[in-house]
Amino acid sequence: MATKYSYNEKRQEWSTKVWDGTYNPDGSKHRRHIVSKKSSKDLENKVNEFRDSVRSGGAVSYSDQTFTEYAYRWLEVSKATKEKRTQGMYRHIIGKYFAFLSNVRISDIRHSHFQQCINMNMAHPKTCKNIYSTFGQIIKMAVREHILPKSALDEILEDISLPKYIKPEKRPLNAVEREAFFKAELDAKKAAFLNIIYYCGLRRGEALALSVEDFDWDNKKLSIHNVLIFMNNTSEVKPYPKSDRGIRKVPMPDALIPKVRPFVEASSGFLFRNRDGRLITDTGYRRMWDSIITSMNIAAGYNPNAKKDRGEKPITDLTAHIFRHNYCTELCYQVPKISTKMIARLMGDDEKMILEVYGHIVEEKENIADTLNDAFG
Repeated sequence: MATKYSYNEKRQEWSTKVWDGTYNPDGSKHRRHIVSKKSSKDLENKVNEFRDSVRSGGAVSYSDQTFTEYAYRWLEVSKATKEKRTQGMYRHIIGKYFAFLSNVRISDIRHSHFQQCINMNMAHPKTCKNIYSTFGQIIKMAVREHILPKSALDEILEDISLPKYIKPEKRPLNAVEREAFFKAELDAKKAAFLNIIYYCGLRRGEALALSVEDFDWDNKKLSIHNVLIFMNNTSEVKPYPKSDRGIRKVPMPDALIPKVRPFVEASSGFLFRNRDGRLITDTGYRRMWDSIITSMNIAAGYNPNAKKDRGEKPITDLTAHIFRHNYCTELCYQVPKISTKMIARLMGDDEKMILEVYGHIVEEKENIADTLNDAFG
């Protein structure tokens, strides 16, 4: 019997229902809803492809699991090896942004559900970006497990409208911050942390995981092989950085050594701890960083104790990661004395990332006319 197709004017799509080879609990045939936004001919091709899949044993399996139930299962199976912070991010997305799908079966999920999830968060482009990535991974696993047909990859995931996301511009230290960095009065621990990220370009977690044994004074090398992560105000040292490239040795500039050596040699084990001697926590780090920013603001001329004419703080949005960008920027200005490949190695990143983010700095230093004259003169 010919399959009946229907056209929805509002959604501008052709659709039909086709038996997927399984049965409902009452014994009736369970049918899969298949759609096409292109044409009835395209829908017919999808129907034939689906029926061929049923006949070859590759049909989907009926599932009573809701989308959110399946999402948590995806998290447990696919992200088991990810760090706790990453798992927490996915769990937050599922619990907060997919909650309205808690009564929708995974087998009944549609393109409209995906788009609705995005539409409800249009005011937050970065959140939409994370939702898009997470939703897509869940659907792809459902297809691999034959809970959704292969056509779902097109029907559900394609043509999703996303708000424009503009990545924050990565910047080095500005003139005020740089001067305040050199003038700020800090205790030994805060000074050591700030100087390490300034002179070695470490990620925050890499610097916080440093121990006394990581400093090779004879060869002026700093070993990076651990990273400290925060989770629910507890801290944990992972025995590997962000990637294999993160395991590296970084030269310590001569200017750094006298600034940190006394503190390191007076310490034991991990350098950065709370007052109780335990590894520094998220709260402990925030307090330390706030204190650093306050000291830098005072060095820049701000008086937090003034009763009148206190003025605005000159330094407000400075993060530890900006020191890392500053390190890479300074190195890029030294090309070709140093190659972008070596800069990437020192940063614990790949060369492609260096060129994508800092390529404009390298290009500024290029003198194409003189280079051509030298090459062909």
